[in-house]
Amino acid sequence: MKKEQIKKITYTGLFAALIFLAVYVIRVPIGANGSYIHFGDAIIYLAAVMLPLPYAMVAAAIGAGLSDVLAPGGMVWLPATLIIKPLLCLAFSRNGQGIVSKRNIAALFIGGGITIVGYALAAFFLFGNIASSIAELPISLVQSAGSGLLFIVLGKLLYKVTKGHALVG
Repeated sequence: MKKEQIKKITYTGLFAALIFLAVYVIRVPIGANGSYIHFGDAIIYLAAVMLPLPYAMVAAAIGAGLSDVLAPGGMVWLPATLIIKPLLCLAFSRNGQGIVSKRNIAALFIGGGITIVGYALAAFFLFGNIASSIAELPISLVQSAGSGLLFIVLGKLLYKVTKGHALVG
């Protein structure tokens, strides 16, 4: 295996672990559907900007998915998470303009929309009623807004540390 490929796999594993920690360890249970608020999406957004797209998507699926597997009542959300969290990565860009670029600020709104609509649909399919979907909306909104703010703060810090370079090619 080439050195660059090993770096990509290593950083993918590192981001998966960070996403897991940000979702599983730092979470606030809320709502009747076994939902909880976390800001792990911020780490998913960072992975999307700092890793090649397929690797970021894998890190998002593994980190957030493992959180659902281990969280009490979270297993029902696993299929939705395995679809929604990797999709968040599609909104972001590694365009060389920095982590917190205009493009990636706009992506926060797209990612938030994916989260809000995705989990509302998931709640509808899981619980079979519109009330469950509506109950997910404020939870997803707070989570998306908080993750967006955290992404901006961490992105600005990481940009200084990495001097604007992506972790791997």
